[in-house]
Amino acid sequence: MSSKSERLRSRAWRGAKILFFVANMLASLLFVCAPPLLVVVLDLLLPSALLAASGDGQTFSVQALASQLRNYRYRTSLIDLPLLSATRSILILCFYLCCGGQGAYLVMATICALGSAGFVSMKAISMVGVRETQVKRQLLSFGEKEGPAVEALFLSSLALAVAHVAAAYRTSFQERRKLLVCRIDIEAV
Repeated sequence: MSSKSERLRSRAWRGAKILFFVANMLASLLFVCAPPLLVVVLDLLLPSALLAASGDGQTFSVQALASQLRNYRYRTSLIDLPLLSATRSILILCFYLCCGGQGAYLVMATICALGSAGFVSMKAISMVGVRETQVKRQLLSFGEKEGPAVEALFLSSLALAVAHVAAAYRTSFQERRKLLVCRIDIEAV
């Protein structure tokens, strides 16, 4: 019996190693070959996961999402942050695929990042408030209700906006360098 359980355990361990290896290979491929795609994937997954973690014990389902959209209030609801991230990612991805990493892609990534960073900043300010008594009261209720997951949601949205611009700049720089190399080769011929 113990040999049978040891074989199952070794197979499970081998399977876990293979999955880890495949996940590492895919991540490195996205990191090296297509950083914009890696940022898009992170931007689609991370805010949704943080929103699910910040819930008050509610499950993250379609019904909960529809309920949050129906009861949306700018100062109290957090559902707009993952939706903003998804919209930003899809728009930037479309420009990346259409423009091939050239000028318009960098401009769109910068515009989307600035717009979403402004929205997230204004939302954070409106959630905390401006008067000292409101700040103390809202910070206490803010910290008790959702905890650090909400702060991580705001910070991740800002960080991913910056990551989109950095990936766009890197991609645009690589495309310009390719064009320069091609022009030099053409002149040499």
